[in-house]
Formats: sequence, structure tokens, C-alpha cells
Amino acid sequence: MTDATETVKKTVEQTAAHAKAQAEAVQNAGAKAFKDGVDRSLTSLTELNSHGKKNLEAVVESASAAQKGAEALSQQVLAYSKKTWEDNVQAAQSLTQARSIQELLELQTAWAKSSAEAYLAHLNKTTETLTASVKDSFQPINSRVSAVVEGFQSAR
Repeated sequence: MTDATETVKKTVEQTAAHAKAQAEAVQNAGAKAFKDGVDRSLTSLTELNSHGKKNLEAVVESASAAQKGAEALSQQVLAYSKKTWEDNVQAAQSLTQARSIQELLELQTAWAKSSAEAYLAHLNKTTETLTASVKDSFQPINSRVSAVVEGFQSAR
């Protein structure tokens, strides 16, 4: 009976050792999987933070470009308004010095023509400035959108 007891005892010890080894292997695999998951999560958070920072920088750059465009437009409008005022005052003075109705009509026609030409030139310049300003304002944001789309496409 001692042999049977010894055999049972040995079998139980071997089974316990095998179960312990399997439990340790499962625990180590679980710990490794948890560590890998945490590392991937931290990497993802770091990448997300980097994208957020780049997006914020793009928005700031866009706002700065828009501000420069608005300043350029306001300077153009101010310069045009000042020149128009001066031209109108000069035209009024020349109209008051007309010696005949014919001369008055010629001066008025010349003033109207030059005034319309100046307005159209100002309108074209303003349109060009506005177009360039919008393009410059959207360029940083467009670059970020392109980068994100490329990132999604490469992840597929």
C-alpha cells in the first residue's frame, strides 16, 4: 500500500507542479498582453496628442493668414476711400470753374469715366487680395486634412 500511496503522492505533486507551471504561464501571458495593451494605448494617446497639437497649429496659422488678409483689405479700402475723396473734391472744384454748360458736361463725363475706371480697378484688386487671403487661410487646414486622410488610407 505504501507503493500506491507513494504513486498517488507523486502523481499529485506532478499534477500540482504542472498546474502551477500552467498558471504561471497564463499569468505571464496575461501580464504581457496587459502591458502590450497599455503600451499601445499610450502610443495612440501620444499620437492623438500630436495630431491635436498639429491641428491647433494649423488653425492658428490659418487665423494669422486671415488676419493679414483682413489688414491688407482694410488698407486697400482706406487708400481707395482717401483717393476717391480727394478726386471728388478736385472734380467738384473743376466743375465749379466751368465756363459753359458744354465744358461742365465734358468735365462731368470725364470725372464719371475716371471714377468708374478707378472703382473697377479697386474692385479687381480687392477681389485678388480676397482670393489670395482665402487661399492662404485655408492652406494650413487643407494640409492637415490631407495628412489625416493619408494616415487613414495607409492604416487600411
